Amino acid sequence: MLSTSATLIWLIAFSVVFALAGIAHARRKTQSSLEDFITARNSQGAWATIMTLLASSLGAWILFSPAQAATWGGLSAIIGYSLGSMSPRLAMIPLGKRLRELMPQGHTLTEFVIARYGRPMYLLTLVIILFYMFISMTAEITAMAKLITLIAPIPLWVTAAVVLVATLIYTGYGGLRASIFTDKVQMLIIFPMIVLLCLFGWKAVGGPASMLAAVEIKAPQLLKLDDPTGIKAGLTFFVAILLTGLFHQGNWQRIYSAQNNKAMRNGFLLGGLFVAPFIFLMGLFGLAFVAQGDTGDSSVALFNVILPHVPVWFVVLMIPFGLALVMSSADTVISAVASLIAVDLGRLLPNTGPQAMIRLSRILLWLCAIPVLLVSSQGYSVLYLFLLADLLCSAAAFPVFYGLYSRRFDGFTATVSTVLGLVAGLMIFPSPNDPSMSYLLESFLLAAIVPVIATLLISPFRRRGALFNFAGLPATIRKLD
Repeated sequence: MLSTSATLIWLIAFSVVFALAGIAHARRKTQSSLEDFITARNSQGAWATIMTLLASSLGAWILFSPAQAATWGGLSAIIGYSLGSMSPRLAMIPLGKRLRELMPQGHTLTEFVIARYGRPMYLLTLVIILFYMFISMTAEITAMAKLITLIAPIPLWVTAAVVLVATLIYTGYGGLRASIFTDKVQMLIIFPMIVLLCLFGWKAVGGPASMLAAVEIKAPQLLKLDDPTGIKAGLTFFVAILLTGLFHQGNWQRIYSAQNNKAMRNGFLLGGLFVAPFIFLMGLFGLAFVAQGDTGDSSVALFNVILPHVPVWFVVLMIPFGLALVMSSADTVISAVASLIAVDLGRLLPNTGPQAMIRLSRILLWLCAIPVLLVSSQGYSVLYLFLLADLLCSAAAFPVFYGLYSRRFDGFTATVSTVLGLVAGLMIFPSPNDPSMSYLLESFLLAAIVPVIATLLISPFRRRGALFNFAGLPATIRKLD
């Protein structure tokens, strides 16, 4: 589509523009404290919260996964994917409001877990969060690297290195504020590009009516909302994305960065509602892929549909579009990891000053980027690891968040029920060699339900001690500055 040298120049140029925008904003908002670097507490209105949630939700994966899911799950899979992408934002409105009330000066979900349940459950939750964010980051960088290869034969590691370095520079320098600011800038690119994608897509297939008629002939089951395969796929996506999204530390940062509960509620509500139509539109490209009778790699269904019908200028614009998608998600993960380093490592190094902790966070972020670069440069599919992360989150969801409301729930019960949920889910979790992913939905549901049952069975045998005192949670927060 483009020459290798031209593509590389455009890639570096657009990456530098995004990095400079984040740095310039950070220089205007001087970082005077570690608290501000990782939390930006009560600084963002509803509009800024909407934009940052949309940008961080719409990663480069939207160009690949929804369309691929549609090629075998049809409309039901697209609907499940769309509702699943929306659901964590809506679920976090009551959860976020509750956590802001219990721990108004908090920073991370792990702070609540260690204060509420103790060290075993805390360590288990921390491992789950870190594993999920590593997989999320790797998937985003891999998707961007593969996107560039569709434009020009640039080695995967080159694209991965450029994107990682640029994102680390401005996020490591400006912290959460830089991430939120660049999210708003990136949405100015993402939204019009999605509109253009849809216009070119409709032109390629002769319009939605023509596309649906062709699908009706070639694969009519994809249009049936009562198709068992589609229903199961849709439910799988919904459950997996809902429960996994609750453990993304980037979401919890934005709970605290919102100006107040009203701004947080409106931001998460509209940020959730707006993301669903974007995912649905991207999923329709999978049906267009089927309508055209393509039999190639369904993971690049969107590109197979549009690339033969777009001008060169649009191919060039795909580079900043892909960068906006991946960097908006990647900087969210980087900022989230920085907050975990400052809070959780700071617990082990209580005498480390705030500026020293910021420097340490930056160093560790660069070190953490090395395995991400190594894995993403191989072009591996991280789908299986993503599904495993979904299972871990499914098992921990009830035990972690039930403690926001129940005073009788204790750390022992939470830990045991989580482990039992993991064991139950893993017993029927598909193997890597099972391409059909049989019993995937069942494993998620089992992992999520077993902790509820275990809690009901264990709780009567626990000694009746003093009820947990929620009023004491604010005193457990360690001031970072």
